[in-house]
Amino acid sequence: MTDLVTPETTLSHPNDFTQLSADIKSWGLALGFNQIGISDTDLQHAEADHQAWIAKGFHGEMDYMAKHGVKRTRPAELVPNTLRVISARLDYLPPAAADSKTIMKQGDKAFISRYALGRDYHKVMRNKLQKLSEKIQSELQKLNYKDFNYRVFTDSAPVLEVALAEKAGLGWRGKHTLLINKNRGSWFFLGEIYTNLPLMVDTPSSNHCGTCTNCIEICPTQAITAPYEVDARRCISYLTIELKTSIPVEFRPLIGNRVYGCDDCQLTCPWNKFAEVTKEPDFAVKHGLDDINLVECFGWTEDMFKARMAGSAIYRIGYEQWLRNIAIGLGNAPTTPSIVTALEARKNDPSLLVREHVEWALTQHSH
Repeated sequence: MTDLVTPETTLSHPNDFTQLSADIKSWGLALGFNQIGISDTDLQHAEADHQAWIAKGFHGEMDYMAKHGVKRTRPAELVPNTLRVISARLDYLPPAAADSKTIMKQGDKAFISRYALGRDYHKVMRNKLQKLSEKIQSELQKLNYKDFNYRVFTDSAPVLEVALAEKAGLGWRGKHTLLINKNRGSWFFLGEIYTNLPLMVDTPSSNHCGTCTNCIEICPTQAITAPYEVDARRCISYLTIELKTSIPVEFRPLIGNRVYGCDDCQLTCPWNKFAEVTKEPDFAVKHGLDDINLVECFGWTEDMFKARMAGSAIYRIGYEQWLRNIAIGLGNAPTTPSIVTALEARKNDPSLLVREHVEWALTQHSH
């Protein structure tokens, strides 16, 4: 990863928080972020919606969504003395990646969500957020200001990141529940720094979804049950990544060849015509994952999986879940001798989970 030299501060007094807020944004851009925004910690407007979503059971097996109670919607209860949240946006659309819609239409290919084609974003974002925090600390220490506390987050704790980013002016919550930026669409990651500094807050974004319902209509499993509400239990990203057990039979044919995540709602969003490819080298496609055959992936040994997915977000789901997902893709693929042979080869796989999905896949080719 290329580390850029961050500009020096023009801060002359440690309590000049207007200037410090501006400096933080310029330091963030110099470190490679695409946008920085600042918000207060009042998420009262989002708390009721979040609790209602949990009450409906829409979080599925993601127990961590419920177990932290209101810490997710009250930042100061998660990190005491938090006054502000610095939200960062980092674009991830990889350059030179195979066309998503083309890959989805080729039943013998494995479609992998665009965010997972390069290096694990958790590591990239955390590294940049830490550098930004250390830069703030360093500049404040020069002015003998020592009362700076912070904690960085990247999808790693009970943080309501979309609501915070919306308050910080980075975009608005789309009907698919992802954040949309008017100038860059939605192909980006979010990360946060919780801090006790009384920084200047930004103006929240306004919503520009209008009457568009493209994302709701395109969803293969109809997981967007109402505008701004997703039943995760139906969502292909949840089914292929978060769900560790058997994928419900009724969803298997709808998954198609999506073996890790699903980008349909973003691919159909008109705001993504403004998206730009990332300048972050870590998000470039690795191991040809943008255009890879299901049979090839299914033939990997566990050592091959670990070697190729080291440093990737995909590594987190593990080999067994990877094979489970690919078995479904193979079940939905056009019937060919190589696909049937690949499935037959894993009929006696050591994993009961894999065997179950292979058996289902073979029945799809026996009609």
